[in-house]
Amino acid sequence: MPDSGHIPVLPIDVAETLRPSTGNVIVDCTAGRGGHAAQLARIAKSEATVILFDLDKENLNYATTRVEETGATVHAFHASFVTAASSVTALGLQADCVLADLGFASNQMDEMGRGLSFKGGGPLDMRLNTDSGMRAQDILETHSEEELANLIYELGEEPYSRRIARKIVLEREKEPILDTARLAQIVRSAYGARARTSRMHPATRTFMALRIAVNNELEALDHLLQDVELGCRTANDGGWLKQGARVTVISFHSLEDRRVKHAFVGLEKNGLGTRITRKPICASDEEIARNPRSRPAKLRALHLLQED
Repeated sequence: MPDSGHIPVLPIDVAETLRPSTGNVIVDCTAGRGGHAAQLARIAKSEATVILFDLDKENLNYATTRVEETGATVHAFHASFVTAASSVTALGLQADCVLADLGFASNQMDEMGRGLSFKGGGPLDMRLNTDSGMRAQDILETHSEEELANLIYELGEEPYSRRIARKIVLEREKEPILDTARLAQIVRSAYGARARTSRMHPATRTFMALRIAVNNELEALDHLLQDVELGCRTANDGGWLKQGARVTVISFHSLEDRRVKHAFVGLEKNGLGTRITRKPICASDEEIARNPRSRPAKLRALHLLQED
């Protein structure tokens, strides 16, 4: 296949925490370009069954072909991973390995038409599934100043959220905010002199907040973590997770990581699993140099307890 356009993060750590073996059922909740899934399938050899989920139809098709080339049996779902548990059950299977890499593929970031990056111009879309849902542009048009301020503060952890929201409302009264370059400039102007000393681009947190809201990312993660708990409780009764299954989640900001940590600690306290990682695994300096987008990645993993 041609170059995938994306380098998967923490590939060695993903393999070591999930430990796929011959004949395993592997669930990749965020298939992306298929890098992680193909790697895991190769380790598990041709007898593996790989179940892929992704909101991006183009990436899902690419990942499906890539994983099929390993000889694995592939089931692909153009859907959010909130359907993972029900879909695995509907296939009559139980998962041995579950991966959720909560980042997005580099090709999505680099495609200006998606509006995920403030570097360059592009429409304010931000949807991972471009077939449906509200765009970032729609949020900027319809939300009140207070709603925008709360969204940017809660989802972006942006300390200047109220100043930014006020500036957005003032600017949209002049003309609609339709592209990423204009939004980035509006946020920068709201920062004022602070923009020159900010360690990151002033628009970083605002763009993150809008992307999270557009794609309902935190709600989806909460749903997945609830399904992991259910899978732990029903592993002995034919639930979607097998006894001894391993679950690995890679998050990219504190709102995600706190949820994963809290869920895994709770499952361990309740005797349903053991944390493989007491602290999150982060990218090495070597990996960051090779793949700068791995810098914020944090990996946590859980091992379901097996029946005595």
